[in-house]
Amino acid sequence: MGVDRAPGLVECARALAAGEVTSRTLAEAALARIEASQGTVNAFRRVRAEAALVEAEAADRELAAGGRRPLLGVPVAVKDDMDVAGEPTAFGCQGEFPSLPEDGEAVRRLRAAGAIVVGKTNTCELGQWPFTEGPAFGATRNPWHPDHTPGGSSGGSAAAVAAGLVPAALGSDGAGSVRIPASWTHLVGIKPQRGRISTWPHAESFQGITVNGTLARTVADAALLLDAASGNHEGDLHRPTAVNASEAVGRDPGRLRIALSLKPPFTAVPARLDARVEKRVRAVAERLAALGHVVEEAEPRYGQIGLTFVPRATAGIAERVGAITEQGLLDRRTLDAARLGRLLGGAPLRLARRAEVTLHRRIGALFSSYDVLLAPTTAAPPPRVGSMLNLGGLGTDRAMIAACPYAWPWNVLGWPGVNVPAGFVDGGLPVGAQLLGPANSEPLLLSLAAQLEADQRWHERWPPEHTTANSPAV
Repeated sequence: MGVDRAPGLVECARALAAGEVTSRTLAEAALARIEASQGTVNAFRRVRAEAALVEAEAADRELAAGGRRPLLGVPVAVKDDMDVAGEPTAFGCQGEFPSLPEDGEAVRRLRAAGAIVVGKTNTCELGQWPFTEGPAFGATRNPWHPDHTPGGSSGGSAAAVAAGLVPAALGSDGAGSVRIPASWTHLVGIKPQRGRISTWPHAESFQGITVNGTLARTVADAALLLDAASGNHEGDLHRPTAVNASEAVGRDPGRLRIALSLKPPFTAVPARLDARVEKRVRAVAERLAALGHVVEEAEPRYGQIGLTFVPRATAGIAERVGAITEQGLLDRRTLDAARLGRLLGGAPLRLARRAEVTLHRRIGALFSSYDVLLAPTTAAPPPRVGSMLNLGGLGTDRAMIAACPYAWPWNVLGWPGVNVPAGFVDGGLPVGAQLLGPANSEPLLLSLAAQLEADQRWHERWPPEHTTANSPAV
């Protein structure tokens, strides 16, 4: 098993169980790749080098004694909005943050499955934007094109997996923050049903719009990580019925009715689908039709769903800002969003949350005629590093909505979505398409994504070798 790029999650688990490789070997290789790439890709905020090796040696002893757990000894990464015992959770912010005494529930479950957490990946400040840059850590770069962003806010996790530093990683998705960087780095990104992966120590995250999800190169790897991290803390507000994601990967989805939606949901500023992205998404639709599915253009009845998103998102930011001691170091855009969140945190927030039932019924009506919704993940290819970093609040909102108008409605609904690679534009910039379903539809979406992957073989393509060796310094 080579060490230049991380083997897949399923392959690592298999090789460890078969005694073909040791956990220490895999951990050392991952740590070496991370160290070599920090000056270029810059995917990690925290690296647990010493602790990871100690944990890997313990995993090797357990394996040698016949112990078997789903991810025993496999190195993975988690986003820096998730608590890891002994590490701070800065969530993209500047300043000093205390080391925390215990894991968050998602990380606890990963460890219970045997995984070795090698580090915490970069994210923009409080996960607000579709880029991963900031004064706290510099710029995280796209392994496919280092002068472009990997997206955000789970850009560090996406860059780490795309560059082959680790086989898979956890991210979080509050407005597309798993799916957007997955689309811009040629990965599978699962945004699961709300509550599928616990957000504890938060009973819910950002007023229920943010969920934890997985990023990997293959559907099977993303599903295995989802299964390992899934489950609830007794304090969670949302506790969906369990599903077996890995089992669904090998299942024939049958002949499905798929709605192709290309029209952006209503936004307050203009958003238009880039013709290059549209061409790639239509190509995905054509492949699905060739695989035997019925694909028709149809649009969900989104209505004014954006009016329910803003109070929830900004109130969530206000809650997170309130827990930060060094607020003077925060981005002006963060402080403005928190101020708006405090203004909207009363009656507007209550109305926004109550509207979810109506939205479920109106948008869910599409699924009486169709099984799956296919849509672009983003409206544009990945922007250049720095293009949104120093904009004002309105300028950032306009740029963000123009590039990423498609993902956030499913956060309001709380339903599952899966980004699948849709190919490349302009000489190698990745773009993606998302498969969207109603409540608890992860098994259907994953079986369809796996069928498409078997046809497209997207996981066989890697970023150019030179991008991690000779990328511009951060």
